[in-house]
Amino acid sequence: MNRIFVLLFLLFASGAAAQISLQRSAIDVDDTALIIQYYRDGEYEKAAVLLEKLVDGSTGENYFDLYFNTLLKLKRYDVAEKLVKKQIKKNPQGDAYLIALGKLYQEKGDANAANKVFNDVIAKLPKDEFRIRDLANNFYRFENYELTIQTFKQGRKLLNNDQLFTYELLNIYRFKKDKPMLMQEYLDALPTNPQLLPQAQAVLSMVFDDKNDYLTFQAAILKKIQQEPDAAVYVQLLTWNYIQQQEFDMALRQLIAYDKRTKGDGGTLYSAVNIFADNNAYETAIKAYEYLLTKGKDNPYYLSSKIELLNTKYNLQTTGKFSVANLDLLAKDYQSLIDENGKNKNTLFAIKKLANLQAYYLNQASKAEKGLEEAIQMPGLAAQELSIIKLDLGDVYILTNQPWEAFLVYEQVSKQFEGQPIGNEARFRSAKLSFYQGNFDYSNGQCMVLKTATSQLIANDALNLSLLISDNIQTPTDSNALKMYADAEMLIFRNLTEQAIKKLDSISVVYPDNGLKDAVLMTKARILIKANEHMQAVAILKTVTENFKDGIWTDDALFMLGDLYEKKLNDIEQAKIYFQKLITDYPGSMFSAEARKRFRTLRGDGV
Repeated sequence: MNRIFVLLFLLFASGAAAQISLQRSAIDVDDTALIIQYYRDGEYEKAAVLLEKLVDGSTGENYFDLYFNTLLKLKRYDVAEKLVKKQIKKNPQGDAYLIALGKLYQEKGDANAANKVFNDVIAKLPKDEFRIRDLANNFYRFENYELTIQTFKQGRKLLNNDQLFTYELLNIYRFKKDKPMLMQEYLDALPTNPQLLPQAQAVLSMVFDDKNDYLTFQAAILKKIQQEPDAAVYVQLLTWNYIQQQEFDMALRQLIAYDKRTKGDGGTLYSAVNIFADNNAYETAIKAYEYLLTKGKDNPYYLSSKIELLNTKYNLQTTGKFSVANLDLLAKDYQSLIDENGKNKNTLFAIKKLANLQAYYLNQASKAEKGLEEAIQMPGLAAQELSIIKLDLGDVYILTNQPWEAFLVYEQVSKQFEGQPIGNEARFRSAKLSFYQGNFDYSNGQCMVLKTATSQLIANDALNLSLLISDNIQTPTDSNALKMYADAEMLIFRNLTEQAIKKLDSISVVYPDNGLKDAVLMTKARILIKANEHMQAVAILKTVTENFKDGIWTDDALFMLGDLYEKKLNDIEQAKIYFQKLITDYPGSMFSAEARKRFRTLRGDGV
């Protein structure tokens, strides 16, 4: 609902009590407040006694709505009719009092008389946009929504412009939850107002209840496409509609058909592919990029499609259980791209992706090390970009059993960008390296420095690691259990997750009374999320939130649950529950601001 209608609704839906509050200068403030209080409490007799004295005064019109609605509540129809007709006589050109008279007839049950009044008012509408809006607002004022709609539609006919009053009608249809008319209005408006597309998608996704709504809308869109086959906005809308139903291949089929029909350059398709990737429909995205590549090297999207094809394959093959054979083929594709275009800034992304595959998936850490060391020597790299490569190289040094080299690289970047996000990231990696090595005091010292970092994520991670260390080094037994946990974290870093899980499970066997149970659960949940075992991760995260309410990981677990339900499990109601619980129970959490933002978006605020 737009602001005009929100204001109108607030002013008039409860009998214009708010309007009177804006006119307090006309009478004593205490009397005004008392009248409003009487009305809100349903003490209409008392309100009527005070209001009767006011409507005859010089500012009586200011209290008409409240007095009129009070009389209707009391069913004093004769008094209300005299009041209305008196105002009509004083204001023969105005529509508001005529509408009030029709409202009165409705309340009395005389539908014929009411309709005659309303139809006469609409029939006399001039070709004046302001007067049309004014009449529609007056109907809305008396909660006559159907006549509000009728007025706007009549206004379109009078002014011979079907695009007028679009926003107003959309807001009324949404308020009334009139799904068929809401769909139709968006479909009629979008060709000339394509900027409405994001709003249409957001609003419809909230008002649609099930797959049947999407199927109904799908049929309506296809009908529009038949009428206007070159309207790209309908193709985009149909693509979105298919995606909401998780029918990604159907969406791609429609985009390709549109591209062929219009003999396009693939731009509409290229713009949509990221939606497939964002929804983890990697195989569909791969098909889309492969189609774009068939357009040849002269196509403006050829090179970027080739790059994104490789990156999408990377995301697909490194998510969940991976195949070494497939990743080896992907590494060769990256190497071919580098060989074809040379080692430079434009192929830096491929160099980094190739190094990542070699280091963490193909057991070729020494090759990754060499590739990144060569990348550091490339001319023309910005200092920030160079430092990111150095951090990746530092990580690879850990894999090649050169922790001292890794420490030196981290320290170099940390000092060069002291207090900046990348510098804090370098310091945290140094702290983690010390943690892996069992040097808990030094690691904790680094974390203490980072707790005030400007980057909230780094600050939160540093705080959690610091608390983890502090809580688990009180006794030799605690320290030994923490060392086993650090070993498991190191195995995860090396992407040896099966070994990591065995190590995590052994901690409670060797040290039954350890204080790491919630940390172990959180680590397992992260492993499962990376492996796309989302329901298993949910079960573990719920255990953390239920059994460790005062633990250091509980707010993290709540946020992860909300995120999983929203983005992976498509359960908006459950997502809202966990985001709201985080906001309510852990207001000081680093995640509370983002949780509040996500909760409001899911609830539909501001759409």
